[in-house]
Amino acid sequence: MLLCVFKIVVIPGPDITFDVSNIYQGWYEVLRTGTYPLDDITWQYPPAAAFAILSPGLLPFLGYATAFFLLAFLCDALVFGLLLHTGRRAGRSSRGAWLWLAGVPLLGPTSYARYDVMVTAVAVAGLLAAGRSPRVLGALAGFGAVLKVWPALLLAGTPKGRATFRSWSTAVGAAAAVLAFCVAWMPGALAFLGFQRDRGTEVESLGSMVFHVVRHFGWEGEAKMNYGSIEFLGPYVSTVSTAALVLTVAAFGWLLVWRMRAVRFASSTVADAAFVTVLLFTTTSRVLSPQYMLWLVGLAAVCLAYRSSRMRKPAHLVLWATAVTQFEFPVWFSHVTRSDPLGVAVLFTRNGLLIAATVIACRILWRHTVTEPRLAEAGKIPAQATRPEREKALSGSR
Repeated sequence: MLLCVFKIVVIPGPDITFDVSNIYQGWYEVLRTGTYPLDDITWQYPPAAAFAILSPGLLPFLGYATAFFLLAFLCDALVFGLLLHTGRRAGRSSRGAWLWLAGVPLLGPTSYARYDVMVTAVAVAGLLAAGRSPRVLGALAGFGAVLKVWPALLLAGTPKGRATFRSWSTAVGAAAAVLAFCVAWMPGALAFLGFQRDRGTEVESLGSMVFHVVRHFGWEGEAKMNYGSIEFLGPYVSTVSTAALVLTVAAFGWLLVWRMRAVRFASSTVADAAFVTVLLFTTTSRVLSPQYMLWLVGLAAVCLAYRSSRMRKPAHLVLWATAVTQFEFPVWFSHVTRSDPLGVAVLFTRNGLLIAATVIACRILWRHTVTEPRLAEAGKIPAQATRPEREKALSGSR
């Protein structure tokens, strides 16, 4: 991976290290002056992202891009080390470590050329700590939420009761503390909200598949750079963007129903639910950037670190989707933006794999935590049993 980002091994397609050496470094110079990039619409990240952008300053004896790539490498190694260490414990498996080891290079140099590997390291550390300390999970999820929002979704599957209260309250406290620090630290900490709100349908998202097809039948829109990424602009784009938002709301509605009905919370449920939640969030988003796959690979790896997890099939589908993503971007990205047959084929393959992984993962989570325990309960407890007998059966005293 370092050979790729240092261009000793050159990957075909656009230079993905440009974001680090120009955009990130430009933000770095602005942040050093004591303000967030208020006039740059491409700054669409929560305020704690400034920590990641400023982190190469920890290695002042290196150039900005070089320091950033080395820090990304260290975060990659940290995730692998955590997964490998966890895999040696009772009831765990080293499969998660090997999934991560495969997934990062399958995504290509994008893995090291975005700060998402740092965010994923925070998320993986939080999930792996969930079984022993809900408060550590909450603290890291709260910090991650102010770093890049999506780590807040790690809390979707915490066991009902004390564990949920501890992790959620700690997450709120940690997020509030970090946010307050950022607001007091520099002006413009919340400017990202307006920039993010105005984003459209990115050419790689699920919704974009409509326009990749209809532009061959006379659609008058176009794909062009907008708010820092290639988006579709033209008739009906706002309608598709709204539909994507509706799908996201529906997905979270399903998650709420699942949480209300879930009965069994096994050792892997927190990781499984986090994986499902981020899958839903990613596939229904109007923006599906290549680096999002790194989130999914990290969460899939945590799932496979638990022998009790049943997420092997969707985890492998995510791994295949990650491999296809490197061809979608950067290798054949020009074909994707032109919506030619090759570009449409690779994009539909990647998104199809993600849809399949999402549907299968949702079914597995529901069956493992809702259907099976309810059926087992119904089989063990006769309908005519008295209340004390039912309580004894539920407590396992029979």
